[in-house]
Amino acid sequence: MRKTLLFLLVGAVAALVLVGCSTDADVASRNLSQDADQFKVARRVVFLNGITDKYILAITGNCSITPATGQVDVICKLPDGTFIKHSEGLSNNVTWFSQQLTGVDVSTLQYQVVFKPESLIPDFQRPAPGSK
Repeated sequence: MRKTLLFLLVGAVAALVLVGCSTDADVASRNLSQDADQFKVARRVVFLNGITDKYILAITGNCSITPATGQVDVICKLPDGTFIKHSEGLSNNVTWFSQQLTGVDVSTLQYQVVFKPESLIPDFQRPAPGSK
């Protein structure tokens, strides 16, 4: 009984210490990224050829960025509520950067959790990938 109580107490103290490890900048960064993924942040994404120093592509708008090995996907929400996706292949001479165009008021005191009902409730009308 005593070991269990001691173990729970040590675990609770460790959890409290870990919760307090995030700085305001860490929390703001996570919240900004989450707002950008919800298409609430105006961004400019630029792809640059490192050899010629010329822009290959510049995308401006409320965009979500998904970097992957060998490519970057940029999904933007258009004013009419539709979406468009751009993909750019990366190589040893192509680089990219993203610039936030406007300030966004996000909390540094709390995390944001956004649930999308369409991702939680399956669409039974649509056939599953790979089914006939």
